[in-house]
Amino acid sequence: MAYIIAQPCTDVKDKSCMQECPVDCIYEGGRQLYIHPEECVDCGACEPVCPVEAIFYEEDVPNDWRPYRAANAEFFETLGSPGGAAALGPLDFDHPVAIAAQASAAASNTASTNTAATGAA
Repeated sequence: MAYIIAQPCTDVKDKSCMQECPVDCIYEGGRQLYIHPEECVDCGACEPVCPVEAIFYEEDVPNDWRPYRAANAEFFETLGSPGGAAALGPLDFDHPVAIAAQASAAASNTASTNTAATGAA
């Protein structure tokens, strides 16, 4: 078991959690942060400092964000276990779940802007 980062982090990446993590297991993707499931020691230091409440213990993830459980693990399939995020720095890719969430958020923002501009209800 490990902690995971869900949709509220997408396009926010506050990084307070990275500063609190004692084992440097929170990695930065292009649009979201990810917790390495094999490097996380389940201390929970990251959870209370997240300003958007995106961090959950794996078993406590809300149903709407269940796909992020797999996304956090699958993000590391090609990276393996680098042994700490600081050595890698920001990465320029994301898991498809995070990419899809970005597209949904962008489409929603565009629709809201268009509705406001046209005065439609």
